[in-house]
Amino acid sequence: MDWNDFSYDERTPKRQPDEYFVSAYDRLKAFFEKNSARVFFGNQLAVQNEDSFFHWVTYRAIAQLIEEGLVKTESRELNFGGEIKLLWHRSHRYYKRDAKKVVSLVEEYGSPNIGDALGPHGEPMILGGFARRQFVLRGHNTKRHMDKEWTKTNHNMDFIFERDDIVYGVEVKNTLSYMDQRSSQRKMELCEHF
Repeated sequence: MDWNDFSYDERTPKRQPDEYFVSAYDRLKAFFEKNSARVFFGNQLAVQNEDSFFHWVTYRAIAQLIEEGLVKTESRELNFGGEIKLLWHRSHRYYKRDAKKVVSLVEEYGSPNIGDALGPHGEPMILGGFARRQFVLRGHNTKRHMDKEWTKTNHNMDFIFERDDIVYGVEVKNTLSYMDQRSSQRKMELCEHF
């Protein structure tokens, strides 16, 4: 492999890979070779490796494995909207049955009904977890903190916590997919505003 030719996508300039990328690449390559008769999805692998790598590092490594042809991929629509990116080792000839099982499982546990049921359970878990670490709740579903109010958009913060005179904005999601980039940027602007 010529690392100088690596590019995540057309908008990412070519650059030397850092040690985290190389480590993620090596780990994922070994993972796919060891699990060559299984189908996975991108977020699943990002979460499984998040103790060692940021999600975007894992995704870059996956993109490289796809570019090299070691990993095959296919996107499928989910019945509740959105899509899932399936991944499997190139030697897995009869992947479709396994892919169908993965999609079915994601549709079952990723459905809005499950998300709606988890929401009321998730908020007390968040509150309890932050309280155990001695964070103080300063706001809930709010656009206001102390004397500042966010008026630029309709976005709000799920929680505002404080500890050691540092204020933290916390957004809680109970979906399999990430928040879209525009909303994420707005939440960051909201935090900076406070």
